[in-house]
Amino acid sequence: MSKYKLEYIWLDGKKPVPGLRGKTLLKDFATPPTLADLPHWGFDGSSTMQAEGKSSDCVLKPVALYPDASRKDAYIVLSEVMHPDGTPHSTNYRATIENDPDLWIGFEQEYFLFKDGRPLGFPEGGYPNIPQGPYYCGVGYKYMGSIARQIVEEHLELCLAAGINHEGINAEVAKGQWEFQIFAKGSAKAADDLWTARYLMMRLCEKYEVDVELHCKPIKGDWNGSGMHTNFSTKYLREVGGKEYFESLMKAFGENVSEHIAVYGPDNHLRLTGHHETQAIDKFSYGLSDRGASIRMPVNFIRNGYKGYLEDRRPNSEGDPYQIVSRILHTINNVPKP
Repeated sequence: MSKYKLEYIWLDGKKPVPGLRGKTLLKDFATPPTLADLPHWGFDGSSTMQAEGKSSDCVLKPVALYPDASRKDAYIVLSEVMHPDGTPHSTNYRATIENDPDLWIGFEQEYFLFKDGRPLGFPEGGYPNIPQGPYYCGVGYKYMGSIARQIVEEHLELCLAAGINHEGINAEVAKGQWEFQIFAKGSAKAADDLWTARYLMMRLCEKYEVDVELHCKPIKGDWNGSGMHTNFSTKYLREVGGKEYFESLMKAFGENVSEHIAVYGPDNHLRLTGHHETQAIDKFSYGLSDRGASIRMPVNFIRNGYKGYLEDRRPNSEGDPYQIVSRILHTINNVPKP
């Protein structure tokens, strides 16, 4: 028998966006455990804004298992929060996602690395001498600094070791801003992977005394905000599509703007201004290769018969991917197919 470290992680009750929590269970197994081997585990919900002290027990239900390369004989156990009677907690938005194994989701997670209350590379009380532009996919100490790339590369290796499907990483437009992209098939898989990747990044940054800043507009003025562009494709959109269906889909998205914006991340009005590659928050538009639209069609989408995937550019970097996927899928599933 070997003793395994099982880091149970879950989402707390913080509003408007949940925070990550985690604690370690040590358990003996004769062979490396599978998801089915893992027990439910309790925690004090009164300390995570998910219960009152007089009835504080909440339950962690394991839903995904990831090898943890930073520890020996260790796994990360992503968990849903449940009531003691086995029903989903009100903060459990994963449970609201309709099951569609053929849904494909890709997230483009932008974020800032912060130290001492400001982005890496920003001088105290001011701004870099060089305005945004050369930092995007940049190289060299003048633009990248000394530790950011080290953190980003180490995070990538941790995610790959965990089985998270990264599609790419790059420095972003503002100094201290970076991005990673995650793709997965199935309603909840990409969101599971994204929350776990966020956890790995935050935990990694502890040893560098750096914070991960997910707020969508941490630097005011002429500096890009942070988005989490969400690429989505259903089986019907990939295999059938068609102009009639696409226009009906866009009509439904246009009629549900407020419902989407409500779950696309807080303070999005600071980011969705109609500038810096965004559409205004109170408008809805779509366009071919248009990064200033609410929804962008890839360059070959129309040429391929209105088939493929679409990119919703409105979700921001702090948004809860479970709520984002749930809302997108709900809108799609209410559009009749010709």
